[in-house]
Amino acid sequence: MGDKQASTFADLGKILIVIPTYNESENIQWIIDRARAAVPEAHLLVADDNSPDGTGKIVDGIIEHDPSVFVLHRKGKEGLGAAYIAGFRWGLERGYDVLVEMDADGSHQPEQLPLLLARLREADLVLGSRWVRGGTVVNWPVQRNILSRTANWYARQALRIPVKDITAGYRAFRRATLEGIDLETVISQGYCFQIDLSRRAAARGFRIAEVPIEFVERERGQSKMSSDIIREAMGRVTLWGWSAWLGRPAEPSRPAAQR
Repeated sequence: MGDKQASTFADLGKILIVIPTYNESENIQWIIDRARAAVPEAHLLVADDNSPDGTGKIVDGIIEHDPSVFVLHRKGKEGLGAAYIAGFRWGLERGYDVLVEMDADGSHQPEQLPLLLARLREADLVLGSRWVRGGTVVNWPVQRNILSRTANWYARQALRIPVKDITAGYRAFRRATLEGIDLETVISQGYCFQIDLSRRAAARGFRIAEVPIEFVERERGQSKMSSDIIREAMGRVTLWGWSAWLGRPAEPSRPAAQR
């Protein structure tokens, strides 16, 4: 994409890419290099959950010669949602105008980030979608494909949100969107975290758009997906759907000790 494309995003303000990591030593330098090349003016924040494989230390080394990269050393493995929220807070406190979610494993291709940013000019939240026309998935087994499509269909029906890929983890937020969805009460993780932020944005009237991406299954390292994550997502979606139908609060606020 190069500098010429990247320079057109100055009108969006300061951009921060938040990359959560846990044992991503094989990928982190590779993904940072690609992100820096795709959108050179963006800054990157790695939120590392004290990876035993030394991912955080690798980023410390990168920071020594790249002032656009930062690292948030967290105490331990607290989950994807908690890492993103910590990264969002860090970015909001430092005046960033656009905050991006991106995985470290290469499944979210940094070269496609300009597509999300360009669409953000007319939206408040943009999702990199696998399930809209033009979106594709590479190297997924049939069972994983069916699971994702089914989960998205169920969440869309239960929550009545017209989003094709509500579990998408490659997304760009305007600052005002994150400030308006009450991050302090978010306690969900994994797939559920992505659904939660989407439903909150929709409920508050923010404009949600989807752009097609090519999602590539990781080639290096271990996937963090588990049956527990899937069960949590489906359980919470059902609760949220019934709560909305009954006109009741979906869940209590996050306890102060977890903030």
